[in-house]
Amino acid sequence: MIALPKELIASLTNIKGFNKEAFEQVHASGEQVTSIRLNPVKSRAPLPINQSTGQLVHQSAIPWCPYGYYLSQRPSFTFDPLFHAGTYYVQEASSMFLWEVLAQAIGNNTAGVKVLDLCAAPGGKSTLLASYFNDGLVVANEVIRSRAAVLAENITKWGSANTVVTNNDPKDFVELKGYFDVMIVDAPCSGSGLFRRDEDAIDEWSEENVVLCSQRQQRILADVYSTLKNDGLLVYSTCSYSKAEDEDILDWICATFSVESLVLHVKEEWGIIEVESDIHKAKGYRFYPYKLKGEGFFIAAFRKRDGETQDYRVQGLQKISKEEAIAAESFIKSGEMIFCSQAEKIIALPATYKTDVAILQKHLYLRQAGITVGALKGRDLVPEHALAMSTLVAENIPRIPLTKQQAIHYLQKKDIEPGNFDKGWALATYENVNLGWMKILHNRVNNYYPVEWRILKESIAG
Repeated sequence: MIALPKELIASLTNIKGFNKEAFEQVHASGEQVTSIRLNPVKSRAPLPINQSTGQLVHQSAIPWCPYGYYLSQRPSFTFDPLFHAGTYYVQEASSMFLWEVLAQAIGNNTAGVKVLDLCAAPGGKSTLLASYFNDGLVVANEVIRSRAAVLAENITKWGSANTVVTNNDPKDFVELKGYFDVMIVDAPCSGSGLFRRDEDAIDEWSEENVVLCSQRQQRILADVYSTLKNDGLLVYSTCSYSKAEDEDILDWICATFSVESLVLHVKEEWGIIEVESDIHKAKGYRFYPYKLKGEGFFIAAFRKRDGETQDYRVQGLQKISKEEAIAAESFIKSGEMIFCSQAEKIIALPATYKTDVAILQKHLYLRQAGITVGALKGRDLVPEHALAMSTLVAENIPRIPLTKQQAIHYLQKKDIEPGNFDKGWALATYENVNLGWMKILHNRVNNYYPVEWRILKESIAG
């Protein structure tokens, strides 16, 4: 049985919606909830397979996210090619409520909206934002370099051209005053909402850590608040139950900044508990795992009621050569994309955001932006995996369908039989979804799947 911290239980006693017996029982039950969110720009809705039986895993809809589904069991995602192809993301159901927050606070007016996901790794909320703001610009930031690498991988697999990945401290955004329309701060926290999913989090929890996290959350918000536009949307969330990191932070936000707390409409059958802070009566929303299918979560939304903007003078992005342009255009569908150069690689960006990317590049460290198309080697373009994961690849590029076993071999970066195909670059596909690049030669196939992303296991039991 899980031994929950007594100090945590005592601190929650008078919080609305908390039930000590139900809280302890759900953590002792051993129940695990598995949920996924589909990628609407990929070509088909994935249905995860039970690798042992070969049967489809039953799905039921998550009510607050139109692309979210609960799974009746946890399949082996490692051995599902559709997972590696970015057709879905394995995301905790409670955190998908961000979609509903956006639907109520923003609606369908997403064109040109600039969004900052400040604490973005591993990328669950960033990929959700990329789907919601499919005609906006999403900046996904992570301060820790190793976690930024994971973020970049997940963003790449999602395949959205409207996303920029940055690796910066929150204070680095200070020069971008009044720049963002929407800011998501899914703040680092003490992690008590994850106890059921990760028992190690229990050993790391302490009252002292809650205090430290609360102070860090205030510092993060103070560092980035000025980058949000007047009338912009601030969404604050944690995976903590602690009042010091939730309702008390809402009071701190109201006392420190000029904001309006937003009331969200939640259906009673969803089991989400509306709470309010002690002093300013700011609204927050608590997720208890005994009231709904999901983990512990807290979220609140504010409308900013002050702020200034500034004009930005920047040089244009580095242009590519005529030879690079010709090579890149042969791989990409015609459309409203522009090309630029970064570290000798060709980047494709939505033309609408070329100035914005230049602004971001001037003030921040950009790990990646848009879709990396590839690099010119001699007269030939060596395409990047990011291009294969995107929806930009030209229709005339050959596609080679693989069986399930062939697809797994490809993802393990093993040799693939050449078959009877024309020589040159081709896309390996599985069920009409791109997996990555292959180069067909006279007597062999070169597998260009990224070596750092390959499946290391030989089998499910391996």
